[in-house]
Formats: sequence, structure tokens, C-alpha cells
Amino acid sequence: MESQRSILIIGLLLVSFLLWIEYQEAYGPQVVEPVSNASTTQTLDNQINNSIPSANLTTNTASALDVPTDLSENAPVPAPVQVQSNRFVNVITDTLNVSIDLIGGDVVQADLVQYPVTQGADDSYQLLSPQDATLYVAQSGLIGTDGPDGSGGRPQYTATADTFMMNGTETLQIPIVWQSPEGLSVTKTFEFESNSHTVYVTYTIENNTGRTLQMQQFAQLKQTLNEQSGGSMFMPTFRGAAYSTQDERYEKLPFGDIEDESLRIATIGGWVGMLEHYFVSAWVPPQDQTNTIYSRIVQNNAIVGYTGEGIVVNDAQTSQVTSILYMGPKDQAVLAELARGLDLTVDYGILWWIAQPLFELLKLIQSFVINWGLAIVIITLIVKGAMYWLTKKQYESMAKMRNLAPKMQQLKDRYGDDRQKMSQAMMEMYKKEKVNPMGGCFPLLLQMPIFLALYWVLLESVELRHASFVLWITDLSVPDPFFVLPILTGLSMFLLQKLQPMTIQDPLQQKLLQYMPVAMSVFFFFFPAGLVLYWLISNLVTLAQAKIIYASMEKRGIKSK
Repeated sequence: MESQRSILIIGLLLVSFLLWIEYQEAYGPQVVEPVSNASTTQTLDNQINNSIPSANLTTNTASALDVPTDLSENAPVPAPVQVQSNRFVNVITDTLNVSIDLIGGDVVQADLVQYPVTQGADDSYQLLSPQDATLYVAQSGLIGTDGPDGSGGRPQYTATADTFMMNGTETLQIPIVWQSPEGLSVTKTFEFESNSHTVYVTYTIENNTGRTLQMQQFAQLKQTLNEQSGGSMFMPTFRGAAYSTQDERYEKLPFGDIEDESLRIATIGGWVGMLEHYFVSAWVPPQDQTNTIYSRIVQNNAIVGYTGEGIVVNDAQTSQVTSILYMGPKDQAVLAELARGLDLTVDYGILWWIAQPLFELLKLIQSFVINWGLAIVIITLIVKGAMYWLTKKQYESMAKMRNLAPKMQQLKDRYGDDRQKMSQAMMEMYKKEKVNPMGGCFPLLLQMPIFLALYWVLLESVELRHASFVLWITDLSVPDPFFVLPILTGLSMFLLQKLQPMTIQDPLQQKLLQYMPVAMSVFFFFFPAGLVLYWLISNLVTLAQAKIIYASMEKRGIKSK
């Protein structure tokens, strides 16, 4: 089959194109534009308080969850609260710089202090933001018949200080308190841990009203739908929601899907989150309870959240309920411990079952060599070494097919346009020569899932963000600033092509093969350096393997050229 190589190359190009289309559909461009702090207070008044769900609970404490009855855009909007001068509480830990709004007790800003915006910068990456153009907040509260968060407005909590700092302690607790004139007291405690992006939010409900009270917990993430231009065509930033249920470990929820149809699912456990390329925020409710996952669009804001089981607090009794708020990098080990499927927010696609072991191997290698670039080189050598037997079968099959080219031409001359006889003669020839015409394709198809899985590992892993390699390559998550790796990769592809003799007679196909390395090199200019490094090492190993395989074939009397 003279055109086998061109078919393989065209297939690779097609797979690359389909991969790119899928990536573009899954990820939308985003860039954070700075906005003046002057609009913060008005933003919180007008946007944060417009989306709290309402709920009515049954009196039967053993009954199933009575979910909020109105989650539409027409739900009652609480009246704007009066702004207090000491409205915000600032919490500083070794990982987070957080602002809590005492009106409602919402987390309205979260800076990741260990993750600068750009490499070497002093400013921290801002995950949550109260600004108009980049509104992204984590809301929570108690709704229902007697909950303080309802159609009448959000509760005004009080705190003992405006600023709390973690000074060498393992944990830091920030209690904020709300009391009603009737005797209901709610203490909302935020518990931060050292070297952690996980926050435990606990409600302590004390009932001294003289009657039984009913309420339920809710928590939601809200993010603006404003179109935000920027980013790279080859490295767009994902903006979207995700959730998990008892039946589905991980479901992505693009904002467009929320606009088309609101979500409402009752499930044991579950979680909800908002995703970006390297970072995630997520609410994790009690995993042994029935929760209702919901989504909706309110005033150009996408919302995903949950409501918990009903809480019945008898008079003179105290009740507690806790949820978890995570705000930080997509650390798979940490996320996997918080909730089932939360680690899948590091989205490796359908090949996650291959990608996750590859990532663990990459981490293991890096723990020894202490360099992510070197770890990429080593894991590429390991993968290519493990796939050597497939590469050998591929090259040997292609060589045998090339050696049959003269006999193939004789059959064409003999049978002309008689396709049936031509096919029968070809099958007899393949059987006699013990050649599989698809022998060069199957090994390549078997290797393709490994390649794609490792591709997603290098693209999605936050560990590679701002990770240096050597010399001028100081960040493996961005393109090579001097284009050295793309040029070397293009050169290696050209050498691979030259190593295999040209058997194609069609001038157009010959031109395509000749210029393919140049065209691919242009794409490499925009790929992250870590990906290009992997591709370059893979090509160099393939060159060495091809030399070894061809030498072995020559010794066995199989012509390689």
C-alpha cells in the first residue's frame, strides 16, 4: 500500500484537528481585567443579594429533603441592606487572603497567596472577586421557614475583629454571630487550616424562641457571564460549572447549558463547583445526607449550588451543620479526599483512567529529580521504551509493504480495472508473504491513547504552572519565548520523514509530506513548552528506535528502504 504513510499522517492531522475542536468547545476564553475598588460595595448590594433560594420544610423530621420551591429568575429579590463601615472581615493564612461579607456571611474575595498572577510577581492570583466585571463569589446560609436568609433579606452578622491572621497555628477559627429579637442565635464559624485551601463552614443554631424552628442549609457559587476577551487561541481558559451526584461522579456544566435549562437533582452527597484552567472553587455538602443540586441564571450571573436536608431545632436545643468550601489549585490528591469525583475537575477527558496513572508516575519522577522538565523527559523515555515493541511492529510492517510495491504494480498491470480480481490477488499475495496490510496502522492506534492521555496530563496539571526547566525555559505552562523547542521539534519531524523513503508518486502528496513539519512547527510556537518538550523528546527517541529497527531488519534480510 504505497499511500499508507500519507494515510497515517492525514489520520494524525485529523485526530489533532478533532482534538483541537473538542478543546475549543470545552473551553472558552477568559481574562481578568482589573476593576476599580470603588464599585465593590454597590456590586455586593445589587448582585450578591439577588439570588438566595427560598424553602419551605415539612414538620416531619424523618421525611426526605423538601427542596426550595422557587429557584427561577422571578424569585423574590431581598431588599438592599444598609452598608456598614465594618462590613468586611479579612482573613489571612499561609495560603489564602479572604474577605468575608458580614451581610450574609459570604466569601466575596479569595486570593491564592502561593500562586502569583505571573511568574515572579508579588500580586496573588485572585480566584473569587466582588468586582462587577469579574463577579465570582461563594454564598451560603440558612433558608426555609425560620432561616435567617430569606425573602426579607440577608442577616447582618457581627465579628469580634475586622482582621484575623494565622500566626504559626495549625487552625484559625472565625466565628460570626447573628441573633434575632425572638431568641434565635446563629454562629457561622469559618475554620481555616495551615497549608490548606479548604475551609470548613459550620452553623451552630441555638433556639430560645419558645417554639420549634425549621430551616435548611444552602451554598452556591455565582459568577458573571460577561464576555471577557483575551487569552491564547491555543491556551484558552475554561470558565464553567461542574457538579457530582450519586450516579454521575463528574459532570461539566457549561454556562450555555445553564442558560438553556436549569438543573435540579436530588442526590446523596454530591458537590458543586466552578472551574478554571488550573483552579477550582467547590462547595461540598455533608456526604451522608440528601442534597439537591441546582443551577440557574440570574441577572447575567451563572449560579450553581445545593440545598441540604431540613433541620428541625426544638426549643432550648442547639443544632449544628457543616459544609466544606474549597478555593484553590486543582490538586488531585487533596480534591479526591474531599469528595468522590472532585479530583476529576482536573479534566483529562475520557482517557482519565490512563492519564491519572501517568500523572502519578510523573509526580513520582519529579520527587526524585526535583525538576518538572526533566521529569517530562524521563517519563517520555519510559513511555516510548514501553511502546518499543509496537513501534517495531509498525516499522517492520511498513517495510514489508514497501518491499511488496513492485509485485503490487504487477498486479495492477495485470488486472487493470477489474477490482474484484485485483482484491482477490492482493489477499492471496498478503497471505503468501505473511503480511498484514493494516500492520502499520494498528500499533499506531494502540499508541494514540497513551499519547493523548499524556498530552492532557501536561496541559491540565497545575503543578506545571510556573515550573521551570533549564536556561530560558522558566515556565513549562507557556510557549517557549525564543521558539527554540518548536524549531527543534520541526527539525526532528523533518529528519523522521527523511529517514523513511518516499514511495508516494503523487506530486501533491509529496508536497504535503515535505511541508508538514514546517506547518506543525508553526502550531508548536503556541503550545506550552512542556508539551513541545514532550513531543521533541518523543521524536528523538523515535529516531533512535527507527535506526535500531532498520539495522535489525537489514540483518534479517528485510529491506528497510
